[in-house]
Amino acid sequence: MPASRREFVYGMGVFGAFTLFSIDRTEPELILYNGNFWTVNPRQPRAQAVAISGGRFLAIGSNDEVLALASGNAKKIDLGGKTVLPGFIDAHSHPAEAGLSHLRMVDCDLRSVADILKALRERASKTPPSEWVLGFKYDDTKTVEGRPLTREELDAAVPDHPVFVQHRGGHTAWVNSLAIKLAKIDDHTPDPAGGKYDHDSATGRLTGHVRETGRETFDKIIPSNFTRDDHREGVRLISQMMTRTGITSVTDAMGTPEDLRAYQDAREAGQLKMRVYCHIYQAFMDQMLAAGVKTGLGNDWVKVGAQKMICDGSISERTARLSQPYVGRPDDFGILVTPEEELYQQARKAHAAGWQLGTHSNGDVGIDITLRVYERLQKEMPRKDARYRLEHCTVVNDSLIARIKALGAIPTPFSTYAYYHGEKMKEYGPDRVNHMFALRSFIDAGIRPTQASDYPPGPFEPMMALQSEVTRTDAKGNVWGPQQKITLEEAIRVGTMNGTYASYEENLKGSIEPGKLADLVVLGRDVFKEDPYNIINIPIERTMVDGRWVWES
Repeated sequence: MPASRREFVYGMGVFGAFTLFSIDRTEPELILYNGNFWTVNPRQPRAQAVAISGGRFLAIGSNDEVLALASGNAKKIDLGGKTVLPGFIDAHSHPAEAGLSHLRMVDCDLRSVADILKALRERASKTPPSEWVLGFKYDDTKTVEGRPLTREELDAAVPDHPVFVQHRGGHTAWVNSLAIKLAKIDDHTPDPAGGKYDHDSATGRLTGHVRETGRETFDKIIPSNFTRDDHREGVRLISQMMTRTGITSVTDAMGTPEDLRAYQDAREAGQLKMRVYCHIYQAFMDQMLAAGVKTGLGNDWVKVGAQKMICDGSISERTARLSQPYVGRPDDFGILVTPEEELYQQARKAHAAGWQLGTHSNGDVGIDITLRVYERLQKEMPRKDARYRLEHCTVVNDSLIARIKALGAIPTPFSTYAYYHGEKMKEYGPDRVNHMFALRSFIDAGIRPTQASDYPPGPFEPMMALQSEVTRTDAKGNVWGPQQKITLEEAIRVGTMNGTYASYEENLKGSIEPGKLADLVVLGRDVFKEDPYNIINIPIERTMVDGRWVWES
């Protein structure tokens, strides 16, 4: 670290060592005092006050120590004893895509099939004939009817428009007859590799439910008419939504060159409120490599992340590839989307060019395959500190955990699924659920898992994540996988420092300590004194990024 950026430690006070970061400007621009700071810095876990200058923490300590640094120009804010945490890092979500969906699609996060059909019908009434009506965030287990949409219902509700309603998990969709006709498939069309077109078991007729690569048949024919301004506006909208909940950094887990540009456009327009580490989907890697782009290119706000690949299916949609069948479906082991050799070839090119790798792998079979690819690459082209990422890494066992540890790989398990998607866990069985979202096992093995919502598939609210991880209890009080409970302090670290490690930024952010970026969240109540089953209801009063409030209630 340059001489102009040194950390100095002063005498011990009530709240630990007073620390000061020497920068070109030593007078603080802002002082937050009379707070209950939980810093996630083991050398100085608690503090009353912080001084901020140039978007970074300048000093941390007691009220008296930090206020003594104030010059006539420093703004001082009394936090009234409120609890303050480092800003939360969502290490796997889909912000740019979600922002566009919120702009143009029907939000089908509704509680009855009737309400969903009504919303689609209303959108169709405002849509020119023959143009697509699109929905997202539909969840077949969340409706009072307790069953999926049917092709016949979609036909009746929207007869003159092709309809495509994607599941909240993003791996499956429901379509109507006009959409099927436009896709040029019929009852006799074979399933695509890595996907399925579901048929009625009695009649053999297509049900309109398409899974994994089966939905790509429709993705390819749905016209994309988003402008560059639409992409920027989508980023503006989603960053506003996420920072309201205390999120200050995200990893876009499947970005495109257009998404990367949208983040940059929003940043230049002053509309990007959170920091972004943007994975690039493998389909776009040739143009990235040709341009000399690789992991780490960018700045503190927008940075290129890993190459993203997909091995298997979804947990919430019950298509993850498992070694044992789903409960009640003895012949269903899930879907392998990308065969191992193809996955290896995708990974090898990027690894050779110096990229970090991130692979969607949910089921134990998918994780096993992904680890074999990573192990092969590390043997053939060893790289120090590769930080291979296992995006989701849901269903594990002791052998897989040992291999993850040996590789130094990073799991990004779903952080809100036990709470929000609990009703689906019965399809995995209690023993398997005790090895899902395995934070306890990862932490005990010395592995650094992250907080990750995968939004839209999972809600992104960090308070829900903390409650889900600490209690493993769903909204109805059912407990799912109690062996994987972790402590509140561990959960906060998972949602802060561990997220920075996954993006090579652990020296830049993730804790409240001198020299790091001034990203933090002010809670309405003390999370350490709250009933663990009520953490979700703690309000977010303020969110700060780069020393500026991006959300104030």
